Amino acid sequence: MRKINWLRLGLLSFTAVMSMGMNKSCYQPVVTTNVYHTADQMLLANELNESGEPFAEALGYNLDLLDPFVPGSPDNTAYVLGIENYEYSRYQLGTVISRSGIGLHMMWAPLVKQAAANEPAGFDGSLTGTPNGYNEDDEIRKIIMNFGTLSNQPPPGHPWPQFAEFRAGDPHLPQAVDANTFAWLDFSTLRWDRSKMDKTLEPAALGQSLMKQYLWAQDMLSAFHDGQDVGIDATGSNSPDLPNSPFFDPNNDIYYGGDSVDGFVGMTLTAEAINKVAFLKGALAYDGTTLGGIDLATYNPQNGIKFFPHGIAVSETPVATGLPPQASALSVSDASSRLFDQVSLLWGTSSFTNMMDPSDSSDPAHLAYHEVFDGSPFPAAKSQTGVAGPYDLMKGTSRALFLNLKAMHYDAANHVFVDKAYLAAGGVTQDPEVSIVPSTYLIVALEPFIGEFAGTPLQAAAQAAVSDQAQFIIDNLAMGGGAYGAETTVGSTSAPTETDLAAQASAVRALYVAHRVTGNAAFLTAANDAYNYLIANYYSTTGKIFRTNIGDYYATYTPRNFALVAGALREASLEGGQLMTAATIYTDFFQTVGNVMQLGEEAPTGESGGDSDGDGIPYIPEQPDQLPPVFAEQAEFHVAP
Repeated sequence: MRKINWLRLGLLSFTAVMSMGMNKSCYQPVVTTNVYHTADQMLLANELNESGEPFAEALGYNLDLLDPFVPGSPDNTAYVLGIENYEYSRYQLGTVISRSGIGLHMMWAPLVKQAAANEPAGFDGSLTGTPNGYNEDDEIRKIIMNFGTLSNQPPPGHPWPQFAEFRAGDPHLPQAVDANTFAWLDFSTLRWDRSKMDKTLEPAALGQSLMKQYLWAQDMLSAFHDGQDVGIDATGSNSPDLPNSPFFDPNNDIYYGGDSVDGFVGMTLTAEAINKVAFLKGALAYDGTTLGGIDLATYNPQNGIKFFPHGIAVSETPVATGLPPQASALSVSDASSRLFDQVSLLWGTSSFTNMMDPSDSSDPAHLAYHEVFDGSPFPAAKSQTGVAGPYDLMKGTSRALFLNLKAMHYDAANHVFVDKAYLAAGGVTQDPEVSIVPSTYLIVALEPFIGEFAGTPLQAAAQAAVSDQAQFIIDNLAMGGGAYGAETTVGSTSAPTETDLAAQASAVRALYVAHRVTGNAAFLTAANDAYNYLIANYYSTTGKIFRTNIGDYYATYTPRNFALVAGALREASLEGGQLMTAATIYTDFFQTVGNVMQLGEEAPTGESGGDSDGDGIPYIPEQPDQLPPVFAEQAEFHVAP
């Protein structure tokens, strides 16, 4: 009889397991994996990225001492942060941006289509060998081949690069993974079932994946390498390019990226991100009636608001045989403006603005970025050429997003940004609810925005927004003793009554960032109180896990609340001065929960097949439910008293 592995069970619910006679005292974690929600999974990937190598380095660890095939060395914290967090985040990146197909293919991205339209007669088929009435397939191959040349890295086989991610999909692979080719030679066996995808464009999914693209692009393109894959720091005088030219020099043995794979992937991520924001700016702005474009140079919401609505349904049409389907129609399915949507986008656009800033030469990384955005492989800024480039696109979109936040979500009478707003009869209608999770990421997203608009009126406005939202959290979501509630209604005189782990962790994350941004000592005091309450009331020292509700013997984890805990503990360590205390708790927590929710792994985290590293996570080709290396939709744990 086949042994049932409850730990990796993909489809049984808690109720189903209990009905089979399991006693609660011996209840084992049960994993549910029916749906992949892009926004929440990418939020977790972003928090894990920041809790990965950057966190380990901030704690003083030497990353050169880490070996994925030596778990726990030099200690558990170094390994969990520097290997597992970092690489599980990277698995998510690869799954979404080039393997799963959960989005619109780059072949039909706006700047690719524009370039294809400008090619000379006879271009169709010149690179693919098969004329088919479309230039776009040759154009995308031209772009990818160029990235391969600039990085000294042959491209992967059968990828699905994309410029706009869908809201959700079923992650179960409809075919077996080819163990010999899946890692780079051929991504096709990692493709998901397109018929089981929710083909809705949701700004939170677009924004969280944009932030994911930024985090890895800025890491991967922060240095150069030579033909032997040895890294080279940028000095401002060395370059992969010809002297006094933005174009690549094939003879000086300097390539883009910290190594060959990083260079190729980093340029691909950047191209996807630029096309995504160009798509937003050119086609997804909504005026309450129709979708269309937005003029970033002149946009003023007082002259008519154009925002990015919560749901845009995509209709696809097949094209020529062998080509990916193309979006044939876009229609608004949810016309609300959601705070978490808008700040997710803002987080990504503001961060990319920093990477692309031609005036920032503050470190070797930015010196390396200058070579990327000097005209080749990506256009330079308008300040250098007179024509708007990616830097202007990202900064202009950031500005428009912030102006819309003020125009649609800010309740001036109560000095707070609300969760949801609508356009009706040319005016704005606001729902009065304020929730702590979107409030937290408003504060988080405004931190890079403030830096990019320093010295302008927008800097002061954004700093005031951080102060207002943090103060509202303290005044209206505090429940006493350092506890925080999940939501409240503007104008309510009663303290919130609903709370959980996500709310408490969000308060910790928000208030520490607010202190860093404003320097207000009251925010630091409140953050420390919230952190102490989190540890005292939610953390089980025996189980090495946080309860998701106070007093419960069961904890239910999702990518979202997992992400919030990761962010809270990292900020408590670095901003709150908890240092190794919070880091140690996070290490234990991650090994308890993360190693259950992670559904597959490969060599970057020490796996070579047959669970060679003994962490219970299967090798991707051996995943029993044919699931990719993403996190579970939900996991339920028993928490010891």
